[in-house]
Amino acid sequence: MKKFILTALIPLMFTSCGSLFKVTSYDVSLKAVESPADSKVQYGETKVIKVEQEGLSKYQYEDDYIKIFWYVTSTQFNFDITNKTNHTIKLPWDDMAYVDQNGSTKRVMHSGVKYTERNSSQPASTLPRNASLSDVLLPTDNVYYVSGQYGGWREASLFPRYNTQEEAQASPALGKSVRIIFPILIQDVVNEYVFEFSVDSVTVK
Repeated sequence: MKKFILTALIPLMFTSCGSLFKVTSYDVSLKAVESPADSKVQYGETKVIKVEQEGLSKYQYEDDYIKIFWYVTSTQFNFDITNKTNHTIKLPWDDMAYVDQNGSTKRVMHSGVKYTERNSSQPASTLPRNASLSDVLLPTDNVYYVSGQYGGWREASLFPRYNTQEEAQASPALGKSVRIIFPILIQDVVNEYVFEFSVDSVTVK
């Protein structure tokens, strides 16, 4: 696979419980993109850039087949993907995965999937030629139910929350990478992309 490096940062904000309403902020960079082998030949020139859209820092990867923007929140990976080919492409959700900072591979879900059905098979998303799709991706393990009067379904944070800067500096996530395994089906051929994000710093305010 070919790898493309990007070092810009994505701030993630987490609100911790407690009277002081501590906020844990993560700087997460899109460290690299692995595209299918010989992508320069198969997919043309590739590039990764940082862009500003609606006050948000997003990160764009593009080749001759797809263009995708990523924006990371505290609980989700948001993306906008455009099919640049003359063929219909598919996103096979059952084959996608999230690899956390500990190297554990987790199943993912996306927008439109009921929380109660998060562990069921998910149909592939279909993009006709020149069409775009806005969606989210999150680990199914991060979705849980809280009982009681003020309960309901919740989405856990991608990274731990802390109450002090000393705790944050000792975070096991610091300096680690997480990855999105993102296969795309083009004319019945699976083309696997890997988007790698790096946890560069943690602060508590």
